[in-house]
Amino acid sequence: MAHAKRHRSLDGEAVNLGFQIAPMIDVVFVIMLFFMVMAGAVKVERELKTQLPGMGTPALSDESTPPDEIMVTVEEDGIVTLNEEEFDAPADKALPNFTGTLMRLKQEADNRSAKVMVTIQAEEQARYERVIDVLNAMAKAQISNVTFTVGGEEF
Repeated sequence: MAHAKRHRSLDGEAVNLGFQIAPMIDVVFVIMLFFMVMAGAVKVERELKTQLPGMGTPALSDESTPPDEIMVTVEEDGIVTLNEEEFDAPADKALPNFTGTLMRLKQEADNRSAKVMVTIQAEEQARYERVIDVLNAMAKAQISNVTFTVGGEEF
C-alpha cells in the first residue's frame, strides 16, 4: 500500500524541469558543423569577361574604318582554325602560334584604328575546354569583340 501512495504523490505533483539548454546547444553545434562541412564543397565560379553583340554607341573613328572580321573554328577533334588556316596541335592548351597570330592581327588593326571582331564557330561535339583555350588566347591578345555560332551553316 505504501507503494501505491508513492505513485499517487508523483502523479499529483506537477514536475517542472525548466528550459533545458543542453539539447539546444547540441542542435546549434550540429547545424554549425553542417555549414562548415558544406562551405568546403562550394565551387568558386570564375568570370569570363565577354562583350555580347548588341546596340552600342560607336565612336566617330569606328565609322570611318570597317572592322576586321575573323572566323575561328573549333572542330570536334580539337583542331583550331583561323580563317580556314590550321594552328597548333589539338593537345596544345596554350595555342602559342594561334595566340601570336591574334596578337599580330590586333596590333595591325590598332595601327589602322580598326576594331577586330571574332566569330567563334564551334562544332556541336567540340569540347568546351578547347573553346575556353581559344578564349584565353583572345584574352592574351586583348581581343574583346567575340561572337559565337554553333554547328555548321545550313544552305
